[in-house]
Amino acid sequence: MLQTKEMSFEHSPSFQLDTIDIHIKEGEIVSLIGPNGSGKSTLLRLITHLIQPKSGEVILDGTQMERMKRQEIAKKLAMLPQMQDHQLDLTVRELVEFGRYPHRKAYSSLTKEDEEIIEWAITVTRLNSYEYRMLQSLSGGERQRAWIAMAIAQRPKILLLDEPTTYLDISHQLEVMELVKELNERFNVTVVMVLHDINQAARYSDRLVVLKNGKIQYDGIPQCVLCREMFHTIFEIDANIYKENGKTFFTPIKLRKEEYV
Repeated sequence: MLQTKEMSFEHSPSFQLDTIDIHIKEGEIVSLIGPNGSGKSTLLRLITHLIQPKSGEVILDGTQMERMKRQEIAKKLAMLPQMQDHQLDLTVRELVEFGRYPHRKAYSSLTKEDEEIIEWAITVTRLNSYEYRMLQSLSGGERQRAWIAMAIAQRPKILLLDEPTTYLDISHQLEVMELVKELNERFNVTVVMVLHDINQAARYSDRLVVLKNGKIQYDGIPQCVLCREMFHTIFEIDANIYKENGKTFFTPIKLRKEEYV
């Protein structure tokens, strides 16, 4: 469904992504994890063509993305960046309406189908009682749901999320992650997201892709990726690995001894 082939990118002599090959299957939830500065968010931006690769290509539904029009891409793929403008003078419903722009002709009004999809997006994200509230009046978790509602109003096949739980308290983090899971299971939305909470990534993902120094170091199911060697080489810590309800999780123990030298 979504594939990168030998994709490289150079931001500066000190940072580059090197020969990234990744294949996202329909219906998957894939989380990108890794240390700060490893290239996770940059990879998402390359996938959406917000920035151009130095070499290689991105293939969406069998077509090279560089040959697709921006509006055509937006009908299949939606991205929610890490930072949004929460001071916009908009109601929740007005924000969600923006999600229909890729499907509308220039200067045209919302169609009956647009209105139905907007209602669906608001209902799925459980924002019915907030749709005429201003964004500034919402809590962090409510605002994040509103932005997700706008993204899914595009009716994309693929949803890209850059740290969707950052700055949220734990209850709102779980609220957002459960919503992502519901969108995947009920509506077959393929999800690729950057997460810093590795245990959340392990709980909600089918696959984990681990980046460090601009390269993919691990790619597989959480049970295989979450191992002592990975934490030692990627995050430079010792960790306990354990299973709970069929899922693999970890607890950090200490930094590697070399860190104290």
